[in-house]
Amino acid sequence: MTTQYDPPTAQQGGPAAGWPPHAATPRAPGAGEPGQPFARRLWRGRAEDPRWVRPAFLGLLTATLLLYLYDLSASGYANSFYSAAVQAGSTSWKAFFFGSLDAGNAITVDKPPASLWPMELSVRVFGLHSWAILAPEVLMGVAAVAVVYAGVRRRFSPAAGLIAGAVLALTPVAALMFRFNNPDAMLALLMSVACYLVVRAVEDGRTKWLVWAGVAIGFAFLAKTLQAFLILPPLALVYAVCAPVPLKKRLGQLAAATLALVVSGGWWVAVVELWPASSRPYVGGSQNNSFLELTFGYNGLGRLNGDETGSVGGGGRGGGGTGMWGETGWDRMFNSEIGGQISWLLPSALILLAAGLVATRRLRRTSVTRASFLVWGGSLLTTMAVFSYMAGIFHQYYTVALAPYLAAVTGMGAGLLWERRREPWASVTLAASVVAAAAWGYVLLHRTSGYLPWLRWLVLIGGLAAAFGLVFAGRLPRRLALGAAAVGLVAALAGPTAYTLSTLAEGHTGSIVTAGPAGASVMGGRGRGPGGAPGGGDGMRGGFGGGMPGRNQPPQGGPGQQGRGQPGNGFPGGGRTGEGGMGGAGGAGGLLNGANVSSAAKALLEENASRYTWVAASVGSQNSASYQLATGDPVMAIGGFNGTDPSPTLAEFEKYVAQGRIHYFIDGGGMGGGRGGGSSGTASRISSWVQSTFKKVTVGSATFYDLTRRVSG
Repeated sequence: MTTQYDPPTAQQGGPAAGWPPHAATPRAPGAGEPGQPFARRLWRGRAEDPRWVRPAFLGLLTATLLLYLYDLSASGYANSFYSAAVQAGSTSWKAFFFGSLDAGNAITVDKPPASLWPMELSVRVFGLHSWAILAPEVLMGVAAVAVVYAGVRRRFSPAAGLIAGAVLALTPVAALMFRFNNPDAMLALLMSVACYLVVRAVEDGRTKWLVWAGVAIGFAFLAKTLQAFLILPPLALVYAVCAPVPLKKRLGQLAAATLALVVSGGWWVAVVELWPASSRPYVGGSQNNSFLELTFGYNGLGRLNGDETGSVGGGGRGGGGTGMWGETGWDRMFNSEIGGQISWLLPSALILLAAGLVATRRLRRTSVTRASFLVWGGSLLTTMAVFSYMAGIFHQYYTVALAPYLAAVTGMGAGLLWERRREPWASVTLAASVVAAAAWGYVLLHRTSGYLPWLRWLVLIGGLAAAFGLVFAGRLPRRLALGAAAVGLVAALAGPTAYTLSTLAEGHTGSIVTAGPAGASVMGGRGRGPGGAPGGGDGMRGGFGGGMPGRNQPPQGGPGQQGRGQPGNGFPGGGRTGEGGMGGAGGAGGLLNGANVSSAAKALLEENASRYTWVAASVGSQNSASYQLATGDPVMAIGGFNGTDPSPTLAEFEKYVAQGRIHYFIDGGGMGGGRGGGSSGTASRISSWVQSTFKKVTVGSATFYDLTRRVSG
């Protein structure tokens, strides 16, 4: 049995390329012919498409680009942890390769470096500033919209592709992370590419598509390690079952794709592991200077079970516990911590996914239509399940990984049901998906009741009215049916669009950022912070007492931005971030957010800077990053991100000081500043030795120790 969505493959007598069916359709005279000017062909698109299709697609990409570029510099250096690494990699090719936090190559970020490379190349060309760092992320967002559109439009209608692309572009967490410098933007793009390529492979059984999918996932591993592998089970299973080639060949192709994945993701790992540890930077986030340990420990199994050595705490355990990183359980993606970031259309997407699988249940094994639902829908369900139950470190912005899958499923399901709207079950199901979007949008908007209070009623009433019309869409005149569909689409997207515009209207800085207006994400799942702290506040919206800065904060100090930083209330034990970066040694204001760097402090560090490998050293990477970005000179991050990595040791630090390679020690920063510096207490011992041995220099509220001047006696 075949439908307009599922033509015969080449092996079954269909078009040589398998799809699209219009490959064999005669072209309209002159339209899209190779002899036509490139600009005309670009604007016109496929000759068999209606004339509005390509302009609408280009308009979608242009609108996404302009939206994401709007006031981009408001975020300054965004996450100074990664911006410092970008600054280092733009001046040192060794730092570029390893992902070092500083050009002196003391320690790396706690991720592989692939996501840094586009930003570092941009900064090498355009100089160090906010646009040079963040514009590559914006381009990744536009590319992801294009890939999702292409993946849906290839098998379904152009309108379905446009819906999918618009859903992705207007998802609040996507608008946040495609304007931010964390690794998640590259991860989301490459996962979209992998899904697209696997569907292409299912179409015609060609090995090259599957191999390229393996390359995409392997490179995604170099962006965010094992998270790239979450979608491997559904992708491999779908191809193994659905590909239009003999089983033996399918297994051989999967083996080739696996080899491509290992090579594309493993070459860098092999170099790092084989490189002499004495001549490369310490692997940040690990306890034994091993990238493999980092991959399978802190960034791997530790994220699932909460056992993360060197971390700041785990999440809820078991089936629905509450921990430092929020509640776990089947409803995690819908709770008050996560819901407003990603879940606006999630109930609708699940309905449409189920409908798509039911509609294609009787198609042949090689049905590409069903395989498309299984690839994108399987990726959505697998990733959502892991996120829902992972007990380790979990941030709201991780959910951007779901956005491409959710968008594709929404577009495919809506397109399929619309084409079959004359069948009562299809029109009723389509109406039900609109009701689900409107009702859930009302709930999410009600959680921020002070934000556009009229909008939730507009969404609910508009969605219900549209659903009523869609029930009879198969019997209504086409224009009336299209009007009902348009109203339903507007009602479904109104809530996420409002949150997206709120996200774009303000800058976001620090390590933990969230999308939407104030109150859109309350840490603790249901309005309670860890330890029972009431929800509320800005930044993380109520997590950890007064809330962590994360949104609407001024950019960290840096070239052209001196003196602007992030005030940091919030983490237990942390006071307000001052020039020294920490409200008190050991507090987490400097752990998760950078320091204010005054012009006087900047001038102090820049004096005779060329004489030193590192102009300063500080416990914790956010504190050191702020000073490095302000001066443009390397600043050593003792203990890495948290200040808990055992690097450098006290003996190594004493050796650097004796060699005259470090000028100043910046007091305060990280967990290790006053809490023991991790399991070995390395950072604490270094701090104690410095404070008892060297001259203190106070600049404003910041405290430095001059490592070239010992105290008398």
